[in-house]
Amino acid sequence: MSRSAHVESYYTATVPDLPEYPEPEGRISADVCVVGGGYTGLSAALDLAERGFDVVLLEAERVGWGASGRNGGQICTGIHGGMGHLADWLGPEDARRAFALAEEGKEIIRERVRRHGIDCDLSWGYFHAATKPRHLRELAALRDAWAEAGYRDGALVEGRQATAAHVDSPAYIGGLHEGGAGHLHPLKYCLGLARAAEVAGVRIFEGARVTAIARGRRPRLDLAGARVEADFVVLCGNAYLGDLVPEIRSKVLPVGSFIAATAALGEGRARALIPGNAAVSDSNYLLNYYRLSADNRLLFGGRVHYSAEVPADLPQAMRRKMLQVFPQLDGVAFEYVWGGYIALTPERTPHVGRLGDNLYFAQGFSGQGVVLTGIVGRLLAEVVAGQVERYDLLARLPHRSFPGGRLMGAPILGLATFWYRLKDAL
Repeated sequence: MSRSAHVESYYTATVPDLPEYPEPEGRISADVCVVGGGYTGLSAALDLAERGFDVVLLEAERVGWGASGRNGGQICTGIHGGMGHLADWLGPEDARRAFALAEEGKEIIRERVRRHGIDCDLSWGYFHAATKPRHLRELAALRDAWAEAGYRDGALVEGRQATAAHVDSPAYIGGLHEGGAGHLHPLKYCLGLARAAEVAGVRIFEGARVTAIARGRRPRLDLAGARVEADFVVLCGNAYLGDLVPEIRSKVLPVGSFIAATAALGEGRARALIPGNAAVSDSNYLLNYYRLSADNRLLFGGRVHYSAEVPADLPQAMRRKMLQVFPQLDGVAFEYVWGGYIALTPERTPHVGRLGDNLYFAQGFSGQGVVLTGIVGRLLAEVVAGQVERYDLLARLPHRSFPGGRLMGAPILGLATFWYRLKDAL
């Protein structure tokens, strides 16, 4: 079976010798079969193997081929929707517990990088930039809500001079700095998780696209040239799961997101842009986000598109956005522009749940997957092992279907995006 090549990106260029895992053949048996070789699947598989389960992981393409190997690498705080919505959905106490789970996701990154020696350029520091007074008020409220949940790491910054110590851009009037969030090289981190899972005993297969799942007491997964049987199935395909499980496909919408990498700027010029090497995002609804790479490039992301194909005008459009933030980079070219799908839910919160007694799923991380996939992977391992409380907490989050399903969801979301652009302009 042929496997698609990685989307050419700055990340793949920095990992020239991508590891390869075998394709499955014949009949395979396991305690647990994990579908998806990104952060969620690898995190669940690693935790399950460390608990003593015999685990098989199936990846349709290559490990890290999807969003886990292409994303912005930003380690964010909290869960989309904010503490107010979480409290409405779960109640105040369980909202704080859900926030604590997201914080545990950060600790999982720290611990795995340290314990498994994952070289992924992990760096701490995050700056939420404000372009207008309204953003500063919103960021102050965000800081206060985090503090009520027990996270007191946010410091409000006001004025262009103070802001320049974090990001040297004439576009910003202030922001919120936190030391408990940060950034990493996403593909290197993903491949590090795969190595750790393999050492723990996980059997990883690539080119292993599941074509059908026969449910029952011991589910069977059909592939071209192979068949897998397991006591439990854990679905972690996210935006790339397709129509394999019809019951959950309308809960997420795959949306193309794009990033560009400049030529290397040199350490002095790069650190002049972001002196503390923090990850940065602005406070718009349709935000820009960016950070420095280990070799002093600016990695600039933010445009969305309702296809994973790179729009023809993308490099020019993203360069215009970059120059609005950093006019001092006039004359600097992009050397890489790439994209891929992220899975959005209407509420922008992860969608987790169960189908029957032995099939579990997690999807819809809506741009916060670097942190949330780690903790959700751990919760998937817990629920397979019979510990349901923490998994069921997140499963209680409400999730609507996208109106119109996959066919009409993208045009409808496009109209919503136009509305958000208008709000950003106000």
